[in-house]
Amino acid sequence: MELREPYESLIVPPSRFVQDLHFPTPEKIRIYDTTLRDGEQTPGVAFTPEQKYELAVALSDVGVHMIDLGFPAVSREEQEGLKRLLAGKRAGELRSDFELIVMCRSNQGDIDKTLEAIAEAGGSPKDVTFFIFTAGSDLHVKYKLGKTLLRREGRDESEWLDLPVQWYRDANKKMFVELIRYAKSKGVETIEVGNAEDGSRADLDYIIEMGHETLAAGGTRLSFPDTVGTFTPQAASWYFSRLVAAFPGIDQVIHFHNDFDLGTINTITAMSVGANIPTVTVNGIGERAGNAPMHSVLGALYYLYGIEIPNFRYDKLLSLSRLVQDLSGLPIQPHEPIVGGNVYAHESGIHTAGLAIDRRMYQVIDPTFFGGEMTFVYGKHTGTAAVEYAFRKYATELAAAGITPDTALIQQVTSEVKRLREERQAKDSTREIIERYYADQARVGISEREVIELTKALAALPVAE
Repeated sequence: MELREPYESLIVPPSRFVQDLHFPTPEKIRIYDTTLRDGEQTPGVAFTPEQKYELAVALSDVGVHMIDLGFPAVSREEQEGLKRLLAGKRAGELRSDFELIVMCRSNQGDIDKTLEAIAEAGGSPKDVTFFIFTAGSDLHVKYKLGKTLLRREGRDESEWLDLPVQWYRDANKKMFVELIRYAKSKGVETIEVGNAEDGSRADLDYIIEMGHETLAAGGTRLSFPDTVGTFTPQAASWYFSRLVAAFPGIDQVIHFHNDFDLGTINTITAMSVGANIPTVTVNGIGERAGNAPMHSVLGALYYLYGIEIPNFRYDKLLSLSRLVQDLSGLPIQPHEPIVGGNVYAHESGIHTAGLAIDRRMYQVIDPTFFGGEMTFVYGKHTGTAAVEYAFRKYATELAAAGITPDTALIQQVTSEVKRLREERQAKDSTREIIERYYADQARVGISEREVIELTKALAALPVAE
């Protein structure tokens, strides 16, 4: 039905509460997808080179600005993927402005091998962005990188535990600045500076100091990750308001994991104080509890904060989500925001009665905006309004069958729908489906026991002369 008053006058809009935030302008926001790298690090997920290319094309088509390809230095498969993507850009199958990012650890060998892979693919260093990263937190700097830093400085490993944290901070900074300069000397033009692995547990003054020196050495943008997912929205606001102030005009990449289901709100909070490059994955897949999900971040930005990303194809989000579901083997939970199979479906009689008046009564999101549609699910909570909706939708078919629905028939069908749903539930088929799924997932990965048995089998083989 037609509302007599403007919809906006009948509700308190979410935009009322976000007027004092400081988001970048939509034109400066760039969506950074890491499904091919961080998403593939989900236990049990492995994309073939062909699947990675299919995903890259889909990400280009939906309007993502940049993708993280992984580590060409450590795998022939990653090198083959880079080769195919560079060829795809040359062939016009990927957008010309679609940025390809390769990752390098804090060593010269990674940079050299990646440059070799680019050359073998017929490209040049300017065709990709190098994401070079090092540790940020003192925990990682001393205890993860400690022995590497000692060797670089010609110190004995016996000093590892006794040297103070400050020594490791200084050595880490020196190493990282030298690597940035080395990459620039080899013709790399665009360098994403990841000077803060485990940044959410790092000393911010140290990260800012590192940032200034690495930008001076040739870095072009900064990347800050919440590697272990421990940021709160309050921490995201505190850190990024200071990082944005410390580096005016510098692009800020933000990368949040979802260990406490805060990946989306932390991403949006960091953006609300000026960070402009959110990192996401399709369906939120990734290590442990995954990453900030693309659908949640972009959906919330659009509907709750009034931010629309230019040229982004929101209507393709559902099909992209289904593609990653199929290729990863990880089903989307039915109630997953934006892309779940049930989020535009309604069963409750109270809700369906309201939806018959106006969709926005109980469905704020327009399903068609994301490529979906609103449906009714018939079951134990179904009311007569949903049955009447079905009768209207299929009126021609019912009329052809000589059926003219009346109140008594509507009531009869509603009661029978409820009975059938109760009967189907008693069969306990859902438990069987879940058990089969987990059994199949267990067979996909290689178990620890299988690793040991494989080792024994290989050790028993005759030694080749």
